[in-house]
Amino acid sequence: MKGRLNIMDINKILAQEFNLKQEQIDNTVALFDEDKTIPFIARYRKELTGSLDDQILREIHDRLTYLRNLEKRKAEISSSIEEQGKMTDELAKAIQEAKTLVEIEDLYRPYKPKRKTRASIARERGLEPLAVLIMLQDHNTNPQKEAEKFIDVEKEIVDINVALQGAMDIIAEDISDDAELRKLLRETVAKHGIITSKASDETAESVYENYYDYSEPVNKIAQHRVLALDRGEKENFLKVSVTIPDEMGISLITNKYAKNDSECGNLVRLACEDSYKRLIYPSIEREIRSELTEKAAEQAIKVFSSNLRQLLMQPPIKNTVTLGLDPAYRTGCKIAVVDDTGKVLDTTVIYPTPPVNKIKEAKETLSHLIAKHGVTTIAIGNGTASRESEAFVAELIKEIPQKVSYMVVSEAGASVYSASKLAAEEFPQYDVSLRSAVSIARRLQDPLAELVKIDPKAIGVGQYQHDMPKAKLNEALSGVVESCVNTVGVDLNTASFSLLSYVAGINSTVAKNIVAYREENGAFTDRKQLLKVPKLGKKSFEQCAGFLRVRNSKNPLDNTAVHPESYEAVKALVEKCGFKLADIGDGKAIDIENNAKAIGLDKISESLGLGIPTLNDIIKELQKPGRDVRDELPPPLLRSGDIMEMKDLAVGMELVGTVRNITDFGAFVDIGVHEDGLVHISQICDKFIKHPLEAVKVGEIVKVKILDVDLNRKRISLTMKL
Repeated sequence: MKGRLNIMDINKILAQEFNLKQEQIDNTVALFDEDKTIPFIARYRKELTGSLDDQILREIHDRLTYLRNLEKRKAEISSSIEEQGKMTDELAKAIQEAKTLVEIEDLYRPYKPKRKTRASIARERGLEPLAVLIMLQDHNTNPQKEAEKFIDVEKEIVDINVALQGAMDIIAEDISDDAELRKLLRETVAKHGIITSKASDETAESVYENYYDYSEPVNKIAQHRVLALDRGEKENFLKVSVTIPDEMGISLITNKYAKNDSECGNLVRLACEDSYKRLIYPSIEREIRSELTEKAAEQAIKVFSSNLRQLLMQPPIKNTVTLGLDPAYRTGCKIAVVDDTGKVLDTTVIYPTPPVNKIKEAKETLSHLIAKHGVTTIAIGNGTASRESEAFVAELIKEIPQKVSYMVVSEAGASVYSASKLAAEEFPQYDVSLRSAVSIARRLQDPLAELVKIDPKAIGVGQYQHDMPKAKLNEALSGVVESCVNTVGVDLNTASFSLLSYVAGINSTVAKNIVAYREENGAFTDRKQLLKVPKLGKKSFEQCAGFLRVRNSKNPLDNTAVHPESYEAVKALVEKCGFKLADIGDGKAIDIENNAKAIGLDKISESLGLGIPTLNDIIKELQKPGRDVRDELPPPLLRSGDIMEMKDLAVGMELVGTVRNITDFGAFVDIGVHEDGLVHISQICDKFIKHPLEAVKVGEIVKVKILDVDLNRKRISLTMKL
């Protein structure tokens, strides 16, 4: 079919855009088409992809989807135009060469079935010949005289003015359908346009007051400001527009269509002006605004995704009994004690905060729980009454003999989880508030295992997340969660349904079936048992097996990231290197890398039929079976009573804090008071950076100095330039 891309063309485009070898792209696309999951491809098909990581694979997948949709749309449009008998070689070539969906739709605009318009009504009345005549712009043509011929009362053409207006409506619409012109105007607005915002009500108080009289070039506006303007407009505080001087836009059209100063030429000029103001520019403005929003949303989603990845990958605090405290005033602070596996040992409610202020009783209750269960860490939610609760805990741990540390934990999403169906199924015996306390304790122990239960949008590590395109945001964030879960690996015998559902190749139904099988038959003893789980067939097993760990399996490889498809090759590798398989589980194969290198990795690779990347991955796993990649990261900052109120902060004070959130304009740092301080992008480091993510990440422990404290606005300005 004319104008259609083929699949090989798409692969070629991808190779060029991503600067990759054609073979890498061809293999990767083939794996996608075989329904292999991205985590599986990234981990176990490195030889085919050239060791592409999951982030690049997702970008390739997204671009592949776009190009295939583009191809599909080209075919649909070509077919529609051919059915109308209007396809030309020139048009077919233009469709084939179009690189975006916008370009395609511009080309299709003249042939697209239209709703009722002023021009379509004029055409129905038979005024198109008059429009054609005027467009010729002949000096000898008298348009008024020609218009008389079209007067027809039955068609509601009552005089020459109605006839001429109808003809000009046709000309205006034809001009607005000019794909080349629209492209030129779009480029002009993108280059010279000014985005402006005005207050809907200048007296109204809002967070958008900085934008009540604001303007900035379209090509320079920061993406977070685009989102701020969009939200302000949505909430009816702002009126936003994109403009270029009218004469600039109109001249682009008249230069192309108005040929002379004849009577007909002057009518064409009027039609050009009408086409620009009524049809073209409102449409172009919408497109430019939409494009700005789309790009800003993409950036915001990237930042959100990066923050979420860092949050999920924060090191767990292992082998600790943790007390979770969900702060509150009137209703009391909810308490939950969980053991090192997350099992709930005890729950209660204390009232150390206003208006009740039963501080003595609260101390006695907590002291008893700490002593009874051997609590070593306390997780305090950062919501309402957090500061008062932290002060209470800091005072308590100074008074008791046990060594206890605490950490203020973001409770974003805890209330969403506690009220969810999932939480009700997990803890039917507890009310909503006690479930929150359990969640707060568990997210300190293992952030990943707990946070996967919460809708990523509710976790609160981004900007304007509620304004993002829902489908795109969900897809991106789910991809991040999936990537993190599969990077860390999942204990098959302790993992929740929520955690299992993010494992490659496992959907919600299969995840529930795994939990049901475990409850009915007891703990899994090896990976092969997975094949007995209902609806988990060979295809799913191939995708998920390598990411699931069976800690006490007879086969020590079941507690590693080694895929079952490589078990036979690994047995041969272990023997070649002078070890037994049992040595893996006992941690005695620490020298396996040196022994393998002594033999020669190329030689081993060839004899075992394993690629070098896979061989290296396997050797790393055999050295540290059951390792948690998160353990290699610095541990979270635990506090021991260094509590301060905002009024106690002073300019110049140096503190240690934890990065809680990152936006386009800076990083928010928890320094031990209720309000997080902002390190503006200009204060993060001495060298120029385009984005804070280049220098800091969520969960990172940083040294900061106080620049300013605004008690009224509850804002703290920090610097990392010490």
